[in-house]
Amino acid sequence: METEFYLKAAIEAAREAGQMLRENLDASREIIYKGEVDLVTNFDNQSQQMIFDRLVENFPDHDFVAEEGLDQKKGSAYRWIFDPLDGTTNYAHRFPFFSVSIALEFNGQIICGVVYDPMRDETFSGTKDYGAFLNGDRIKVSALNELDKSLLATGFPYDLRESEENNIAHFNHFVTRAQAIRRCGSAALDLCYVACGRFDGFWELKLKPWDVAAASLIVQEAGGHLTDFKNKEFSIHSHETLGTNGLIHQQMLDVLRMANGTED
Repeated sequence: METEFYLKAAIEAAREAGQMLRENLDASREIIYKGEVDLVTNFDNQSQQMIFDRLVENFPDHDFVAEEGLDQKKGSAYRWIFDPLDGTTNYAHRFPFFSVSIALEFNGQIICGVVYDPMRDETFSGTKDYGAFLNGDRIKVSALNELDKSLLATGFPYDLRESEENNIAHFNHFVTRAQAIRRCGSAALDLCYVACGRFDGFWELKLKPWDVAAASLIVQEAGGHLTDFKNKEFSIHSHETLGTNGLIHQQMLDVLRMANGTED
């Protein structure tokens, strides 16, 4: 299977960059603010360069897009989409929850993805139609079917101080209807935790393709379900991301609708 070759390359690139990030977690770093609360470190850029160099060496004719300004277009049907450091704010504060996310898109469809957690040495991976795995072992979503017994995860957009569409209303609605909510700071890992059953559901606004490309495939291959907040088909370019085990999906949609003043 040709996709196995791509997946192997992605895993090697993610692990190499992730190990560099882990080794430098306590090192001094340069921090640049892209917005009031949106930042980037020199290690984001170093990780991005490492991943790009490894992948472009193997796939020189492919397209590439990544968070820190990389956008190489050669007209290929294949496009690598990656986040060199998902959880930059955590990393800047030396909070050890972050990941490296790499996905490969073919003719607009994600065909393989890897999310690597360097601190736990956990490699989440998925290949379209061939399942999802954690360190080589097959994973699947949880079997919990009640929202009030569910552990959920979410995050808040970088423009939360300026925009009224900031997830606070949704959070307030869920916090009294779920067993608990976690806000960990890496959407890619949050979705992978849905895929392996650690979380039962996840929602977030204004994520970018590199945040969700790999993890969304992993969730789907683990038996989970993804849509937007109105139950429309999920896209990595969507403004809204709802990922669940499938069993609590409608219950979460019902709560998300409450922000619009309707519960029916």
